Amino acid sequence: MSEQRNILLAILLSVGIFLSWPYVSHYVFGTPLEQPATELAKDDTPAPPPGADTVLEATGDTAEKRTVFQTREEALAASADRVRIQTGKLAGSIRLEGARFDDLTLSAYRETTDENSPPVDLLAPSGAPHPYFAEFGWRPVDPQTRVPDADTPWTADRTVLDENNPVTLTWDNGQGLRFVRTISVDENYMFTISQQVVNTSDAPVTLYPFGRISREFKPKTVNFFILHEGPIAVLDGTLKELDYPDAKDGEKVEASTTGGWMGITDKYWLAALVPDQDKVVNATMGARPSGASDNYSVAYAGGRMTVAPGQSIAVTDRFFAGAKEYDLLSDYSSRLGINQFAKAIDFGWFWFFTMPFTWALHHLYLLLGNMGLAILAFTVVLKIFFFPLANKSYESMSRMKLLTPEMKKLQERFKDDRVRLNQEMMALYQKEKVNPLSGCLPIVLQIPVFFALYKVIFVNIDMRHAPFYGWITDLSARESITVFNLFGLIPWTPPDFQLLWVGSLALTMGVTMWFQQKLNPAPQDPTQAKIVGSLPIIFTFILAPFASGLILYWTWNNILSILQQWVIMRRLDRQRSKGAKV
Repeated sequence: MSEQRNILLAILLSVGIFLSWPYVSHYVFGTPLEQPATELAKDDTPAPPPGADTVLEATGDTAEKRTVFQTREEALAASADRVRIQTGKLAGSIRLEGARFDDLTLSAYRETTDENSPPVDLLAPSGAPHPYFAEFGWRPVDPQTRVPDADTPWTADRTVLDENNPVTLTWDNGQGLRFVRTISVDENYMFTISQQVVNTSDAPVTLYPFGRISREFKPKTVNFFILHEGPIAVLDGTLKELDYPDAKDGEKVEASTTGGWMGITDKYWLAALVPDQDKVVNATMGARPSGASDNYSVAYAGGRMTVAPGQSIAVTDRFFAGAKEYDLLSDYSSRLGINQFAKAIDFGWFWFFTMPFTWALHHLYLLLGNMGLAILAFTVVLKIFFFPLANKSYESMSRMKLLTPEMKKLQERFKDDRVRLNQEMMALYQKEKVNPLSGCLPIVLQIPVFFALYKVIFVNIDMRHAPFYGWITDLSARESITVFNLFGLIPWTPPDFQLLWVGSLALTMGVTMWFQQKLNPAPQDPTQAKIVGSLPIIFTFILAPFASGLILYWTWNNILSILQQWVIMRRLDRQRSKGAKV
């Protein structure tokens, strides 16, 4: 019995650490948001693929000083010569000096649940408090060849870029090379960048194309080990992830790839480079020291291209900047041939569950019009799918519960003879055809499925700011009211501490856990019985600060399990009362 008690305590402690660690790490080890860099470091564009060994970096070890502004708006105003971006889902601008994508706002998403809150800002210019931008261009083999850089004054043929009207940028280097860049955008979040170089000189020129995303600060992250945030890529069919701390410590990812993509991901947003999927590029992800902070970047370089006199060369790449909507990423992956683009969403270890779960929840949401109802409906579907396994488990536990009086009699009779007690208990199990372990296997088989659903609810953008009913206005956040302010009746906001944030939905979950526990046979060992009996209280406090969508799922799943188990127990009781073999 003592060994079983130790195992139970170890399981309880492990689950408690697993569920509470993100909150402990946030409050105890949390670090403030890092300050923006005050200067730009050495250019980090990778070398082109093999065959271009004589390539020299155009910018070398030079560092560019820049002004740091107090606000994003001030930084944008300092570079007023811009092409405005205006689509149904995006707003922002492209800075003509350097032709950078450094001003982008996601019009369909708000910072908070308040409908008057500002839209989400994704990209910001160099010099803003949180610089985050993308750029494309060319690097020369001969360092004497002038190519566009961060200060190049491009000329645009239009002042507005929208879904129906691309913009063309041009610049002449004064050495016989004319650079033409045509930028288009679709109705969602994908930009297409077609670059052309026309050689009007009398000598051939060799260049190679590149693309780069720079994030000159460490963003505030969720700090939960089940979610990756930071540099991410699919290189030669393999998903690569690099965490911010590892990048800061000097770890890098460098690889040659045909196709694929590379970017920087947040929980819900993504900025990604998508080079020509038929060509070999060298990609790199990492961080480089940049003044008082760090500059996280992903970049690629294409193969060496030579443009003869009187000829031209061209390359077409893409740039994604927007929300990680599963259907949209999957559509881009199939329609544009972008390898595993949907894996920008962190599907985790059980991706073979989480990917179809994400699809199912999204389409239930479209059907029912409410993400909370979608969660309830999907939980019912899962319960139906696992009904045979769960039925076997609950039936076994119900049979064990019916044997409880007989087991107590044996314990009283053989309380001083442990060996005889075990023999009599096994004989009772054989007589009644009950296997005390038969209820465990179905539960174990369901663990990966439930963990996958937990993961889906955690990362699914459909959950963000999704209301349910009543006081639940955001299923991706914890409940807005708590028992410690009488569920909002007292005009007081408790301290932001886990044990003080137990809402009514969390209490309901705890009650359903307690009720479900009462339907199961209690452990015969008194110590184990006390531990098991305290679990509903413990888990109520541990799980209460989690997203209300997760609490909703757990509560509804408990209710369905109670109903299923109650039906089974009623059936077994009727059979037993009639003298039937149960």
